[in-house]
Amino acid sequence: MTDFTEQFPYRLLRGILRYAHETGERWEVCRMPSSYKRETNLEHVIDFAVENQMDVVIGQFDPGDNLELFRKAGIIVMAQDYIKHFDGYPNITADYHRTGAMAAERFVALGFREFAFFGNKGMCWSDGRRDGFRQYLEDAGYGEHVHIYNRQRVSNLWYYRMDLLREWIKELPKPVGIMACDDNQAIILVQSCKALGFKIPYDVAIIGVDNDEIICRMANPPISSIDVDIERGGYEAAAMAMQMMQYPTYEGNDIVLQPLHIVTRESSNSIITKDQQVHQALTFIHSNLEHKITVADVLEHVPMSRRLLEQRFLKATGKTVYQYISEQRIDLFARWLLDTDEPVANLAARMDESDPKTICRRFKELKGCTPTAFRKQNLRDLRE
Repeated sequence: MTDFTEQFPYRLLRGILRYAHETGERWEVCRMPSSYKRETNLEHVIDFAVENQMDVVIGQFDPGDNLELFRKAGIIVMAQDYIKHFDGYPNITADYHRTGAMAAERFVALGFREFAFFGNKGMCWSDGRRDGFRQYLEDAGYGEHVHIYNRQRVSNLWYYRMDLLREWIKELPKPVGIMACDDNQAIILVQSCKALGFKIPYDVAIIGVDNDEIICRMANPPISSIDVDIERGGYEAAAMAMQMMQYPTYEGNDIVLQPLHIVTRESSNSIITKDQQVHQALTFIHSNLEHKITVADVLEHVPMSRRLLEQRFLKATGKTVYQYISEQRIDLFARWLLDTDEPVANLAARMDESDPKTICRRFKELKGCTPTAFRKQNLRDLRE
């Protein structure tokens, strides 16, 4: 029971389908729009589930919903994080703080010094992403340069005071990097910025969440977005549901989705810094990530001493030139791992790494696991 106008539930269902295929289970899935519960009440949903002999209900629930009614009816219930977290029941949730921090880190790396967050007030997933975004920037020393839009309430989720939003955008110092709590909000930002005459990504850069391909590519320019391992969440939800059916005393636990990486599109494909030499260095690095470039290669394109470049680069990005190159190349390598079926050795060769062990070792240092393990843990489709 969820909003089937979005990609999130479909990706969740893909994970459930993969589990069913792998285990040979023949499952019957009934899709109910969340509007049905609002038009009737929770009791009608439970009656429907009982009449149709449902074993498990996964759904978007409101704060006042009494989920204990499902248990009394002998039905396993899981809550998809929507407005609040339900204690005592399995929640399909996510590491919202880490997601927010990921967007903030990218904006800092791109050279932004003004930051903003556009979200929905009072929704746990939006508030969590906002807090992670703000906390990262405060820790990085940019706490006084974070601007939060907190006028959009959940009670008016699909109604926007465009005059208030545009007033907020106009008042933001430029250039600014804005994280939207999800892709739906990101496309509203794009439309508002264009209406105001601000150039994307040069005046305003935007990053959304969930990587909804239709929404992101429908925007002009296309929206950068944080991809989340939603399919894995569906797979684990299905596996846990089976355990809960087999062992009635097992109450389950939360399934925490993790942000994978930022899918970069035109809405954030910019490098911001007033230091022209650092800008030259960043432009060269981003244009050559597929090549095994070194600090010496960068210096050939930036007329200054290594010591001076390192000082100014660290001030602009918070990282040394070597750290920045290494992290950006590993992020690109990670995207290739998830977007292709090519063997690790082939991908290493595409990045000018003659010995795959070198990039695999650096990958493990930064990501905490081997490339093969990363790929297995974060499958994006039905591939085994």
